Amino acid sequence: MDGAESVRSGRSDRSERSRHSHGSRHHHRHHVGRHSSRGSERSGMNRERDRDRDRDDRSVTIKMPGNMSECEDRPSGEERIEVQILPQDDNWGDNTTAYTGNTSETGFSMEDIRKFNTKESFESSIGIGCARYVGTALAGVLSIAGFLSPIAMIILPKLQINGWQTLPCDPECEGLLISCAFKLLILLLGTVALFFRQPKATMPRVFVFRAVVLFLVFVLTFAFWLFYGVRIFKEQMSDYYKIVQFSVSLVDALLFIHYIAVILLEIRQLQPQFVIKVTRSPDGESRTYNIGCLSIQRAAAWVLEQYYRDFPVYNPYLEMVAKRPSKMSGLKFYEVDGNTTNNQGKSRAIFAAAARRRDASHNDRFYEEVEYDRRVRKRRARLIVAAEEAFTHIKRMQDEQGAPVPMDPKEAAHAVFPSMARALQKYLRITRQQPRYTMDAVLEHLAVCVGHDMSPRAFIERYLTQGPVIMDDHAYRPIQKWVLVCDQLLTREMEHNTVFQLRQNEVSLLVTVKRIPHFNLTEEVIDPKNNKFVLRLNSETSV
Repeated sequence: MDGAESVRSGRSDRSERSRHSHGSRHHHRHHVGRHSSRGSERSGMNRERDRDRDRDDRSVTIKMPGNMSECEDRPSGEERIEVQILPQDDNWGDNTTAYTGNTSETGFSMEDIRKFNTKESFESSIGIGCARYVGTALAGVLSIAGFLSPIAMIILPKLQINGWQTLPCDPECEGLLISCAFKLLILLLGTVALFFRQPKATMPRVFVFRAVVLFLVFVLTFAFWLFYGVRIFKEQMSDYYKIVQFSVSLVDALLFIHYIAVILLEIRQLQPQFVIKVTRSPDGESRTYNIGCLSIQRAAAWVLEQYYRDFPVYNPYLEMVAKRPSKMSGLKFYEVDGNTTNNQGKSRAIFAAAARRRDASHNDRFYEEVEYDRRVRKRRARLIVAAEEAFTHIKRMQDEQGAPVPMDPKEAAHAVFPSMARALQKYLRITRQQPRYTMDAVLEHLAVCVGHDMSPRAFIERYLTQGPVIMDDHAYRPIQKWVLVCDQLLTREMEHNTVFQLRQNEVSLLVTVKRIPHFNLTEEVIDPKNNKFVLRLNSETSV
């Protein structure tokens, strides 16, 4: 729009200049015929330049990068029109982007803003990567410190630091060492399985139970090292059996903390406590799930896992299938002669016609949807028939006993794809899926199906339905950013009637939580004496 306004302003500027130049020349001839004075001519030219300068403030000057000396050599009385030819891309129709509202007194251009956005996106990606692994790194450091502490407590007396001498290890002490080794092995396997996992989601707030477990590990390790330094290392304890027993007690305490961590982090939320309903906007797709006792942020991460698996891909183009341009709701009549006697009658007729059209809109929508479903089923049948015919050609070439030209799956896919390309293109067009699939992606999928000897139904299954969100290659990203909106603290556990929302661009998920009610079951015993029946007969029964 800015470019169009600039062109218009340039054209208007040139037209005004031509008119003013014509007027100035006529005025100049008149003055030459009557007075022939150069002072008035100079004053007229100065006024003309002032007017042109004022108009240049309101318009865009168009200049041509040429030989400026030629323009300077012209007489001062002639008008100059400088033109600059801007280079244009031959493919402007394919990759044209319009930016509006970009004028500012600060002088920033869209390139500068794009640089700032690139920098911010780079910093945000670094921040997401750091926040993604900082919890795992902290848990790893504390776990390694707690795991190596018993080993260090056992080895330090044997290093003879400051002349520290201990008694030899008897068989009972060796039994404790073997027990400590196996306990450490069990603790290592359990810690790696529980803590050293790639996190599925980056939470906006701290995971409370995980922080509590890590805090207990830190406090326990610090307390044992404090007592070890004061009561054993400082006093130079010589009984090595007691030192080993002290280290084994630390291993036992770490095992109990690991047991608590398994209960709090894994087992606690397995029993269903709530029923949640997830509704997607704007298409209104919904699902219902059972969920355990989780915090709001962990429940949001769990909902996203189910969303990417169970929900179909949101196609915004399907929303515009049944939409037509809005019809004119009424007409307005103007009486040129000022006669207003028939205005009320005309207004009533207009309102009545608008009401009839409004009442018939649902009927029109119904028939439009029926017609659209009929067209989709027709294109679907054509696609199925075309795919079956194409795959029968492949089988016939495989069963041929002569000397056919050998082809790999990609060559076979390129050979049979033209026979079904038109039907597939029409079906994708009517179902508004053509932005999601390119010809290279379709050929690659066809080559995979041909190479694995899949049926034609297996090939077109990807295109007959929208498919789950996780299978959409067009919108798939390794990291999906969502915004969690809730009026409660995210670290709190879910309660009855808790509502929160997840947003990503134009898609939003509204989650409503309901607690599973308590079921009070009572027993009712059937009396054998009352468990007898009588057959009633009359003349109208068929028995």
